[in-house]
Amino acid sequence: MEAAQLANVEQQLLAAVFRLVEQVAPLDTPVLLLGEPGTSQEIVARAIHSRSARHKRPLIRVNCAALPAAVMEAELFGRERGSGDGGRQIGRFEMAHRGTIFLEEIGALPLNQQDRLLRVMRYGEFKRQRCPRAIPVDVRILAASNRHLEEEVRNGRFREDLFRLLSVLTITIPPLAQRKQDIPRLVEFFVAKFNGKYGKQVGPLPEGIQNVLQEYPWPGNLLELESVIERAVITTPEEAVQDLNRRENSRGRRGEAGLEAQARGVSEHDRIVEVLGKTGGRIEGKNGAAEFLGLHPSTLRGRMRKYGILRRPPRV
Repeated sequence: MEAAQLANVEQQLLAAVFRLVEQVAPLDTPVLLLGEPGTSQEIVARAIHSRSARHKRPLIRVNCAALPAAVMEAELFGRERGSGDGGRQIGRFEMAHRGTIFLEEIGALPLNQQDRLLRVMRYGEFKRQRCPRAIPVDVRILAASNRHLEEEVRNGRFREDLFRLLSVLTITIPPLAQRKQDIPRLVEFFVAKFNGKYGKQVGPLPEGIQNVLQEYPWPGNLLELESVIERAVITTPEEAVQDLNRRENSRGRRGEAGLEAQARGVSEHDRIVEVLGKTGGRIEGKNGAAEFLGLHPSTLRGRMRKYGILRRPPRV
Protein backbone atom coordinates (compact mmCIF):
# COMPACT_ATOMS: atom_id res chain seq x y z
CA MET A 1 0.00 0.00 0.00
CA GLU A 2 2.76 2.45 0.97
CA ALA A 3 4.63 1.70 -2.27
CA ALA A 4 1.48 2.46 -4.26
CA GLN A 5 0.97 5.70 -2.35
CA LEU A 6 4.56 6.79 -3.04
CA ALA A 7 4.05 5.91 -6.70
CA ASN A 8 0.99 8.17 -6.78
CA VAL A 9 3.00 11.03 -5.24
CA GLU A 10 5.84 10.54 -7.71
CA GLN A 11 3.38 10.41 -10.60
CA GLN A 12 2.11 13.85 -9.60
CA LEU A 13 5.60 15.29 -9.13
CA LEU A 14 7.37 13.69 -12.10
CA ALA A 15 4.74 14.80 -14.59
CA ALA A 16 7.07 14.92 -17.60
CA VAL A 17 8.42 11.44 -16.86
CA PHE A 18 4.95 9.96 -16.48
CA ARG A 19 3.78 11.55 -19.72
CA LEU A 20 6.47 9.43 -21.38
CA VAL A 21 5.29 6.42 -19.36
CA GLU A 22 1.79 6.83 -20.79
CA GLN A 23 3.24 6.92 -24.31
CA VAL A 24 5.51 3.88 -24.05
CA ALA A 25 3.41 1.63 -21.80
CA PRO A 26 1.07 0.27 -24.53
CA LEU A 27 4.04 -0.75 -26.70
CA ASP A 28 6.03 -3.97 -26.43
CA THR A 29 9.32 -2.19 -27.13
CA PRO A 30 12.10 -2.41 -24.53
CA VAL A 31 12.54 0.68 -22.35
CA LEU A 32 15.81 1.83 -20.78
CA LEU A 33 15.48 3.81 -17.54
CA LEU A 34 18.42 6.03 -16.67
CA GLY A 35 19.05 7.74 -13.34
CA GLU A 36 21.28 7.95 -10.31
CA PRO A 37 21.08 5.35 -7.52
CA GLY A 38 18.08 5.95 -5.29
CA THR A 39 15.89 7.54 -7.95
CA SER A 40 12.43 6.20 -8.80
CA GLN A 41 13.44 3.68 -11.47
CA GLU A 42 11.44 0.81 -9.96
CA ILE A 43 8.37 3.03 -9.53
CA VAL A 44 8.56 4.00 -13.21
CA ALA A 45 9.08 0.38 -14.29
CA ARG A 46 6.03 -0.76 -12.32
CA ALA A 47 3.99 2.09 -13.80
CA ILE A 48 4.92 1.01 -17.34
CA HIS A 49 3.98 -2.60 -16.60
CA SER A 50 0.68 -1.70 -14.89
CA ARG A 51 -0.39 0.37 -17.91
CA SER A 52 0.58 -2.25 -20.48
CA ALA A 53 -1.40 -5.08 -22.04
CA ARG A 54 0.71 -7.43 -19.90
CA HIS A 55 -0.49 -5.97 -16.59
CA LYS A 56 -2.30 -9.18 -15.55
CA ARG A 57 0.89 -11.17 -15.99
CA PRO A 58 3.91 -11.04 -13.64
CA LEU A 59 6.52 -8.30 -13.40
CA ILE A 60 9.77 -10.04 -12.45
CA ARG A 61 12.46 -7.81 -10.96
CA VAL A 62 16.15 -8.75 -11.18
CA ASN A 63 19.06 -6.77 -9.76
CA CYS A 64 21.92 -7.78 -12.03
CA ALA A 65 24.53 -6.28 -9.69
CA ALA A 66 23.31 -8.43 -6.80
CA LEU A 67 23.54 -11.79 -8.58
CA PRO A 68 26.82 -13.66 -7.98
CA ALA A 69 28.53 -14.59 -11.25
CA ALA A 70 28.53 -18.29 -10.33
CA VAL A 71 24.73 -18.51 -10.25
CA MET A 72 23.75 -15.69 -12.61
CA GLU A 73 23.05 -17.86 -15.67
CA ALA A 74 20.89 -20.31 -13.71
CA GLU A 75 19.03 -17.47 -11.98
CA LEU A 76 18.24 -15.73 -15.26
CA PHE A 77 17.73 -18.63 -17.65
CA GLY A 78 17.23 -21.70 -15.47
CA ARG A 79 18.96 -25.05 -15.20
CA GLU A 80 18.13 -28.63 -16.09
CA ARG A 81 18.49 -31.45 -13.59
CA GLY A 82 22.00 -32.59 -12.77
CA SER A 83 23.83 -34.52 -10.12
CA GLY A 84 24.00 -32.90 -6.70
CA ASP A 85 22.58 -29.48 -7.57
CA GLY A 86 18.99 -29.72 -6.34
CA GLY A 87 17.25 -30.49 -9.61
CA ARG A 88 15.68 -28.30 -12.25
CA GLN A 89 15.58 -24.55 -11.66
CA ILE A 90 13.19 -22.18 -13.41
CA GLY A 91 14.90 -18.94 -14.38
CA ARG A 92 13.57 -15.40 -14.13
CA PHE A 93 12.89 -15.10 -17.86
CA GLU A 94 10.72 -18.20 -17.78
CA MET A 95 8.87 -16.80 -14.75
CA ALA A 96 8.22 -13.60 -16.71
CA HIS A 97 6.74 -15.42 -19.75
CA ARG A 98 3.97 -13.25 -21.27
CA GLY A 99 4.74 -10.61 -18.67
CA THR A 100 7.57 -8.15 -18.07
CA ILE A 101 11.09 -8.53 -16.73
CA PHE A 102 12.79 -5.55 -15.09
CA LEU A 103 16.58 -5.77 -15.22
CA GLU A 104 18.07 -3.34 -12.70
CA GLU A 105 21.75 -2.39 -12.98
CA ILE A 106 21.88 -3.80 -16.50
CA GLY A 107 25.42 -2.43 -16.85
CA ALA A 108 26.62 -5.01 -14.32
CA LEU A 109 25.61 -7.90 -16.60
CA PRO A 110 28.74 -9.82 -17.74
CA LEU A 111 29.41 -10.05 -21.47
CA ASN A 112 28.53 -13.76 -21.66
CA GLN A 113 25.10 -13.07 -20.14
CA GLN A 114 24.69 -10.07 -22.45
CA ASP A 115 25.01 -12.56 -25.33
CA ARG A 116 22.16 -14.63 -23.91
CA LEU A 117 19.99 -11.56 -23.35
CA LEU A 118 20.62 -10.52 -26.95
CA ARG A 119 19.34 -13.92 -28.10
CA VAL A 120 16.13 -13.40 -26.13
CA MET A 121 15.62 -9.97 -27.66
CA ARG A 122 16.38 -11.04 -31.23
CA TYR A 123 14.84 -14.48 -31.40
CA GLY A 124 12.49 -14.73 -28.42
CA GLU A 125 14.19 -17.82 -27.03
CA PHE A 126 16.80 -18.98 -24.51
CA LYS A 127 18.43 -22.18 -23.29
CA ARG A 128 18.56 -23.48 -19.75
CA GLN A 129 21.92 -24.63 -18.46
CA ARG A 130 22.69 -28.18 -19.65
CA CYS A 131 19.72 -28.13 -22.02
CA PRO A 132 20.38 -28.22 -25.80
CA ARG A 133 16.79 -27.26 -26.64
CA ALA A 134 15.82 -23.62 -27.13
CA ILE A 135 12.80 -22.53 -25.10
CA PRO A 136 10.52 -19.86 -26.59
CA VAL A 137 9.69 -16.90 -24.36
CA ASP A 138 7.39 -13.92 -24.79
CA VAL A 139 8.58 -11.16 -22.48
CA ARG A 140 8.84 -7.40 -22.46
CA ILE A 141 12.19 -6.12 -21.22
CA LEU A 142 12.60 -3.04 -19.05
CA ALA A 143 16.15 -2.20 -18.03
CA ALA A 144 17.65 0.36 -15.68
CA SER A 145 21.15 1.70 -15.23
CA ASN A 146 22.95 4.38 -13.27
CA ARG A 147 26.08 3.87 -15.37
CA HIS A 148 26.90 5.70 -18.59
CA LEU A 149 26.26 2.75 -20.90
CA GLU A 150 27.69 4.51 -23.95
CA GLU A 151 30.99 4.77 -22.08
CA GLU A 152 30.70 1.10 -21.13
CA VAL A 153 30.25 0.32 -24.84
CA ARG A 154 33.33 2.39 -25.77
CA ASN A 155 35.36 0.55 -23.14
CA GLY A 156 34.25 -2.86 -24.37
CA ARG A 157 32.26 -3.77 -21.27
CA PHE A 158 28.82 -3.60 -22.86
CA ARG A 159 27.74 -4.85 -26.27
CA GLU A 160 26.90 -2.06 -28.67
CA ASP A 161 24.20 -4.08 -30.46
CA LEU A 162 22.52 -4.85 -27.13
CA PHE A 163 22.71 -1.20 -26.09
CA ARG A 164 21.06 -0.13 -29.36
CA LEU A 165 18.21 -2.59 -28.86
CA LEU A 166 17.67 -1.57 -25.25
CA SER A 167 17.81 2.18 -25.84
CA VAL A 168 15.18 2.55 -28.57
CA LEU A 169 13.00 4.11 -25.87
CA THR A 170 14.84 5.85 -23.03
CA ILE A 171 13.42 7.61 -19.99
CA THR A 172 15.76 9.68 -17.81
CA ILE A 173 14.69 10.17 -14.20
CA PRO A 174 16.09 13.40 -12.73
CA PRO A 175 18.04 13.27 -9.45
CA LEU A 176 16.49 14.78 -6.35
CA ALA A 177 19.02 17.63 -6.47
CA GLN A 178 17.20 18.82 -9.62
CA ARG A 179 13.78 18.46 -7.98
CA LYS A 180 14.07 20.83 -5.02
CA GLN A 181 10.50 22.03 -5.54
CA ASP A 182 9.30 18.45 -4.91
CA ILE A 183 11.05 17.99 -1.57
CA PRO A 184 8.33 19.52 0.67
CA ARG A 185 5.67 17.18 -0.76
CA LEU A 186 7.95 14.15 -0.40
CA VAL A 187 8.83 15.15 3.16
CA GLU A 188 5.13 15.42 3.98
CA PHE A 189 4.54 11.94 2.57
CA PHE A 190 7.42 10.33 4.47
CA VAL A 191 6.51 12.06 7.76
CA ALA A 192 2.97 10.65 7.47
CA LYS A 193 4.34 7.21 6.57
CA PHE A 194 6.67 6.98 9.56
CA ASN A 195 4.19 8.59 11.95
CA GLY A 196 1.92 5.66 11.14
CA LYS A 197 4.70 3.10 11.36
CA TYR A 198 6.03 4.23 14.74
CA GLY A 199 2.86 5.62 16.31
CA LYS A 200 4.26 9.17 16.37
CA GLN A 201 2.57 12.52 15.84
CA VAL A 202 5.34 14.59 14.29
CA GLY A 203 3.79 17.67 12.68
CA PRO A 204 4.99 19.73 9.72
CA LEU A 205 8.74 20.32 9.95
CA PRO A 206 9.86 23.85 10.88
CA GLU A 207 10.67 26.20 8.02
CA GLY A 208 14.37 26.29 8.92
CA ILE A 209 14.63 22.51 8.70
CA GLN A 210 12.67 22.47 5.43
CA ASN A 211 15.20 24.97 4.04
CA VAL A 212 18.10 22.73 5.05
CA LEU A 213 16.44 19.75 3.36
CA GLN A 214 15.96 21.71 0.15
CA GLU A 215 19.58 22.89 0.08
CA TYR A 216 21.13 19.48 0.78
CA PRO A 217 22.45 17.83 -2.46
CA TRP A 218 20.91 14.37 -1.79
CA PRO A 219 23.54 12.11 -3.39
CA GLY A 220 21.42 9.11 -2.32
CA ASN A 221 18.29 10.66 -3.84
CA LEU A 222 14.83 9.47 -2.76
CA LEU A 223 16.14 6.60 -0.64
CA GLU A 224 18.38 8.94 1.33
CA LEU A 225 15.55 11.43 1.90
CA GLU A 226 13.34 8.61 3.15
CA SER A 227 15.98 7.44 5.64
CA VAL A 228 16.54 11.00 6.91
CA ILE A 229 12.82 11.57 7.51
CA GLU A 230 12.55 8.19 9.24
CA ARG A 231 15.34 9.30 11.58
CA ALA A 232 13.59 12.65 12.11
CA VAL A 233 10.38 10.89 13.17
CA ILE A 234 12.14 8.36 15.42
CA THR A 235 14.40 10.92 17.13
CA THR A 236 13.88 14.63 16.38
CA PRO A 237 14.01 16.71 13.19
CA GLU A 238 16.89 18.69 14.69
CA GLU A 239 18.97 15.54 15.22
CA ALA A 240 18.29 14.40 11.66
CA VAL A 241 19.52 17.77 10.36
CA GLN A 242 22.64 17.51 12.52
CA ASP A 243 23.29 14.14 10.88
CA LEU A 244 22.97 15.78 7.45
CA ASN A 245 25.47 18.43 8.50
CA ARG A 246 27.89 15.70 9.56
CA ARG A 247 27.48 14.04 6.17
CA GLU A 248 28.17 17.35 4.42
CA ASN A 249 31.28 17.97 6.50
CA SER A 250 32.47 14.41 5.90
CA ARG A 251 31.91 14.78 2.16
CA GLY A 252 33.88 18.04 2.24
CA ARG A 253 36.81 16.29 3.92
CA ARG A 254 36.63 13.47 1.38
CA GLY A 255 36.64 16.01 -1.43
CA GLU A 256 39.77 17.60 0.01
CA ALA A 257 41.35 14.15 0.29
CA GLY A 258 40.49 13.47 -3.34
CA LEU A 259 42.06 16.76 -4.45
CA GLU A 260 45.14 15.93 -2.42
CA ALA A 261 45.39 12.55 -4.11
CA GLN A 262 44.95 14.20 -7.51
CA ALA A 263 47.71 16.69 -6.66
CA ARG A 264 49.98 13.75 -5.76
CA GLY A 265 49.28 12.27 -9.18
CA VAL A 266 47.39 9.28 -7.78
CA SER A 267 45.11 7.58 -10.34
CA GLU A 268 41.51 6.63 -9.53
CA HIS A 269 42.56 2.98 -9.55
CA ASP A 270 45.35 3.57 -7.03
CA ARG A 271 43.14 5.80 -4.89
CA ILE A 272 40.46 3.08 -4.61
CA VAL A 273 43.10 0.46 -3.77
CA GLU A 274 44.60 2.80 -1.16
CA VAL A 275 41.26 3.46 0.53
CA LEU A 276 40.22 -0.21 0.47
CA GLY A 277 43.51 -1.00 2.18
CA LYS A 278 42.73 1.52 4.92
CA THR A 279 39.21 0.17 5.44
CA GLY A 280 40.26 -3.49 5.40
CA GLY A 281 38.18 -4.10 2.28
CA ARG A 282 35.00 -2.69 3.82
CA ILE A 283 32.87 -1.02 1.12
CA GLU A 284 29.58 -0.01 2.75
CA GLY A 285 28.51 1.56 6.01
CA LYS A 286 30.18 3.94 8.42
CA ASN A 287 33.90 4.30 7.69
CA GLY A 288 33.54 2.16 4.58
CA ALA A 289 35.47 2.94 1.40
CA ALA A 290 32.36 4.28 -0.37
CA GLU A 291 31.76 6.82 2.40
CA PHE A 292 35.41 7.88 2.42
CA LEU A 293 35.49 8.32 -1.38
CA GLY A 294 32.13 10.08 -1.51
CA LEU A 295 30.62 7.42 -3.78
CA HIS A 296 27.48 5.31 -3.63
CA PRO A 297 28.48 1.69 -2.81
CA SER A 298 27.11 0.42 -6.15
CA THR A 299 29.14 3.10 -7.98
CA LEU A 300 32.28 2.04 -6.13
CA ARG A 301 31.66 -1.63 -6.93
CA GLY A 302 31.20 -0.70 -10.59
CA ARG A 303 34.55 1.09 -10.62
CA MET A 304 36.20 -1.84 -8.86
CA ARG A 305 34.90 -4.13 -11.62
CA LYS A 306 36.09 -1.61 -14.20
CA TYR A 307 39.65 -1.69 -12.86
CA GLY A 308 39.63 -5.35 -11.81
CA ILE A 309 40.15 -4.43 -8.16
CA LEU A 310 39.64 -7.12 -5.53
CA ARG A 311 37.98 -6.22 -2.24
CA ARG A 312 41.10 -7.35 -0.38
CA PRO A 313 44.46 -7.26 -2.16
CA PRO A 314 46.23 -10.63 -2.27
CA ARG A 315 48.85 -11.22 0.40
CA VAL A 316 52.45 -11.42 -0.70
